[in-house]
Amino acid sequence: MNIRYIIQRLFSTIFVVFGITFVVFFIIQLVPGDPARVILGVAASPENVAALRERLGLNDPMLVQYGHWLGGLLQGDLGDSLVTGQSVSRQIMQRLPATVTLALAGLLVGLAIALPAGILSALKPHSLLDITASLFSQIGVSIPDFWLGILLILFFSLTLGWLPSQGHTPFSESPPGWLAHLILPALTVGIISGSIQTRFIRSAMLEVLNQDYIRTARAKGLTERSVIGGHALRNALITIVTIIGLQLTALLSAVVVVEVVFSWPGLGRLTLNAVLDRDYPLLQGAVFTIATMLAFVNLGTDLIYFLIDPRLEYA
Repeated sequence: MNIRYIIQRLFSTIFVVFGITFVVFFIIQLVPGDPARVILGVAASPENVAALRERLGLNDPMLVQYGHWLGGLLQGDLGDSLVTGQSVSRQIMQRLPATVTLALAGLLVGLAIALPAGILSALKPHSLLDITASLFSQIGVSIPDFWLGILLILFFSLTLGWLPSQGHTPFSESPPGWLAHLILPALTVGIISGSIQTRFIRSAMLEVLNQDYIRTARAKGLTERSVIGGHALRNALITIVTIIGLQLTALLSAVVVVEVVFSWPGLGRLTLNAVLDRDYPLLQGAVFTIATMLAFVNLGTDLIYFLIDPRLEYA
């Protein structure tokens, strides 16, 4: 493994994270609304609003506010919520596991759908199976996630009564209850993710299956299972891993709608509430956390390439 490249990527990721802090802070300052007015209410006097703004440091220049926020961030302190007064770091850590769990569960569901569908479609192009998989992929890409979630609730919760429609149970309290609450949101995320992945996996496999070394492997008398598993799929893994990394970053940042539909207590709902409440510290902390996770997921994806094919070299 290229140690020099890993060190370069790690430093570049740290630089990206630092840039994220700058962009997040100044863009969020553009959100309309006055946090002091939101906290005190519309009936508060201008004097009380001005006094609260001074106490919260909102009258300081933005660079000064950014310096204070960045200094706290380097110490692991993201400040306190303007609405609840609770620690932002604590609220994020309470919500983060639920979002990561939902994103990973949705990704696994998507892979369980996309891998067999994409591979079989590539093995039998233009067949009924290929047409069916392509149709599923097109429908899945076109369906809004909130609408699919509502359909699953209507069928599995209200009609059949098999699964709970909303809420979340911690795994430590009841593993069966945790799984029951996870199934529907994970299916919602996974079906849409799987439909996207199916198209890319099919394309990647088709490209590999048309290579000369695949024809050579078949000419040598290798079984079709060895050709597909040992040659085709292995050489298509880099493309597949890239798609998985992109999907994971998309899921971590885009499950907010699903969390709202299923009342899932994740980071997405927390971010949405912070936007509605004009809770700047909480919003900054949540967006920074999500963006940092995405940066490190991209780093991990790049490093996995070396494990798949040690022959790779990077300029």
